[in-house]
Amino acid sequence: MVILETERLYLRELTPEDSEDFYLLNKDTEVIKYTGDVAFESIESARIFLENYDHYKKYNLGRWVVINKSDNKFLGWCGLKYSEYINEYDIGFRFFIKYWNKGYATESAKACINLGFNRFGISEIVGRVMSKNTSSIRVLEKIGLTYFKDFDFEGEEGYIYKIKNSRV
Repeated sequence: MVILETERLYLRELTPEDSEDFYLLNKDTEVIKYTGDVAFESIESARIFLENYDHYKKYNLGRWVVINKSDNKFLGWCGLKYSEYINEYDIGFRFFIKYWNKGYATESAKACINLGFNRFGISEIVGRVMSKNTSSIRVLEKIGLTYFKDFDFEGEEGYIYKIKNSRV
């Protein structure tokens, strides 16, 4: 199910059929270097994660697969995550290295911000980032988030960026 489209991309829900791509994406230590995440042990563990991913059912949104319209390739994922325990929506993105520096993160993340504000009526979206992750900081700034405060990101220096919905 396509959630949204941009000029070059479409975003759809993650499915268990994405487990190999999802596994390979998280297997790359360079890709997950600044995320605080660990790689899946196997394609099967990625499949189990995807089978149990309940964000769509619980919150009507989540992380979505980013597909290149021109060749139908899985580029990575982007989307919104709701953290109930702190009542916060955050924007996240992760792409295979060969798709870095091509504007895909900016294009998809901007579309997700707009979707969150316009379709879901979210009042504020944050981006959490390790201070060393200058590429992701640039993306957050390009899509309109501004620095809010420092925070402890899994024992590393981190920043929280935020953007407010002007319509709410």
